[in-house]
Amino acid sequence: MDVFGALWKDHPERMAAAWDAAVAPGDTVLVPGDLSWARDLEEARGDLLWIAARPGVKLILRGNHDGWWTSVSKVRRALPDGCHALQNDAFEFGGVVLVGARGWTAPDDPVALPGDTAIFTRELERLRLSIADADRRFGRRSPRVAMLHYPPWIEGRAPTEVVSVLRAGGVRTCVYGHLHGVDHALGVQGERDTFKSFASNGLGLPDDEGGISGRSLRSSLRPYVEALPEEELSLQRTLQPVP
Repeated sequence: MDVFGALWKDHPERMAAAWDAAVAPGDTVLVPGDLSWARDLEEARGDLLWIAARPGVKLILRGNHDGWWTSVSKVRRALPDGCHALQNDAFEFGGVVLVGARGWTAPDDPVALPGDTAIFTRELERLRLSIADADRRFGRRSPRVAMLHYPPWIEGRAPTEVVSVLRAGGVRTCVYGHLHGVDHALGVQGERDTFKSFASNGLGLPDDEGGISGRSLRSSLRPYVEALPEEELSLQRTLQPVP
């Protein structure tokens, strides 16, 4: 990764040290995509083993750069112990139900391409399948959190249809990835119209690189974490950044 600049020098080692120090074996870690530059599963094996070696139970999602992720059944067969792939289904950890989908560029986004509508529509259906699986297996008594790759809401614009689907599915909090560098500021952060969204990217980067310090994000999350029902507190580590 250091080919992208000095900021990325020794990134795997620094990230492993931060992860290992912050995450306990019983924690659930949401990893919302862009996991490996590999071209196929065999090439991705080293990166998946690196993730598996970190503490915590990992729930991973496909990002737009995960070209090695083809059929989810093949991915699941190849995953090391302690890693689970989220696609078209739901999981429950510590009394909290986790749903999600990759998402895509919304058709009305200024940068959308002609082929984006079909992919966005497919990802909406995958999100509905995930919520339907949660309804069927877990009901709606437990709190729900969604993991996405693409942000569901861009600053200065109306929320995408993803937000409507999540709200209808009983989801009030989501975690997303995708955005890099200064683009991190594009995604809606915190609470907006009773819907809460948090970016997993940009943490630990200097503020002038589009990052958010662990201290500032913890401050923004604190009122939401404190307001959660007791059974949702197990996600506190997941929703807080690695220091």
